[in-house]
Amino acid sequence: MPNFPDIEDGGVDVLPERKTKLEKPKLFKVLLHNDDFTTMEFVVFVLQYVFSRSDAEAFTIMLKVHNEGVGIAGIYPYEIATMKSEKAMNLAKSREYPLLCTVEEE
Repeated sequence: MPNFPDIEDGGVDVLPERKTKLEKPKLFKVLLHNDDFTTMEFVVFVLQYVFSRSDAEAFTIMLKVHNEGVGIAGIYPYEIATMKSEKAMNLAKSREYPLLCTVEEE
């Protein structure tokens, strides 16, 4: 039978509680860039399908991309931002659109 230290004899050490300070992860913007070939309808579709935007949000962001050259599709932690950016560009590539998505720190 194993020999366990008796708790009453003080044979068990208790580690002091340490407070760890958790920091919020840095956030990154996923930017959609305007081009002369990707249709407005496709940009709206990408915003809805990849970035879970409502009809109104997707349309507003698409107009910003069209009129100003760039628009923010969403703001996420780095891994999610890069995954969504790649998903959007792969979807565009499969439809032969040159849609460009970039990720930059907020």
